[in-house]
Amino acid sequence: MSVADDGKGAPFALTWKTGLVVAAVIIAVQALALHIEGHPAICTCGYVKLWHGVVVSSENSQHISDWYTPSHIIHGFLFYALSRWLFPKRSIWFRLAFVLLIEGGWEILENSPFIINRYREGTISLDYYGDSIINSVSDTLAMMLGFVMARWLPIWLVVAIAIFFEIGTGYMIRDNLTLNVIMLLHPFEAIKQWQSAIPK
Repeated sequence: MSVADDGKGAPFALTWKTGLVVAAVIIAVQALALHIEGHPAICTCGYVKLWHGVVVSSENSQHISDWYTPSHIIHGFLFYALSRWLFPKRSIWFRLAFVLLIEGGWEILENSPFIINRYREGTISLDYYGDSIINSVSDTLAMMLGFVMARWLPIWLVVAIAIFFEIGTGYMIRDNLTLNVIMLLHPFEAIKQWQSAIPK
């Protein structure tokens, strides 16, 4: 690890204790914003599962992890690279706070009526009404995991894991981070039809 990567003595450097507090506050604000938006704390089914693997289901994006969790780990990979490029002399905790603001902001926006309706109109997610708070927070924690992995693992391994996740989820559920972005920005009917054939 280089001195630049550690960021000791740099302006706006954060200690690990302060960094943890800032991270916790950002995640708490995210959860509060989702609560204000009207999202349930947990699945309205009344229970919490560690894993829910049925994509075409009203319980998708309602539990702790699902087939979209790898996408959020990839977010962490990408955000680590972005934060290191933008803030090479800042501490790792400063960079983590920065990426948490991005991820948390996206989670709030993603669960707004505008984006929810965009998903429902342009994709096969007809039963999607937004994430539960526990799922959204878990997505952010998955991003943090990816961020930590990107910091400590060799670049070739991070790239290999990202490719594996994209190909694996693409094969299993006909969706992944790449397709999700494409269908959100510019839905293609051919992709939508292909995705609609996902095994129930």
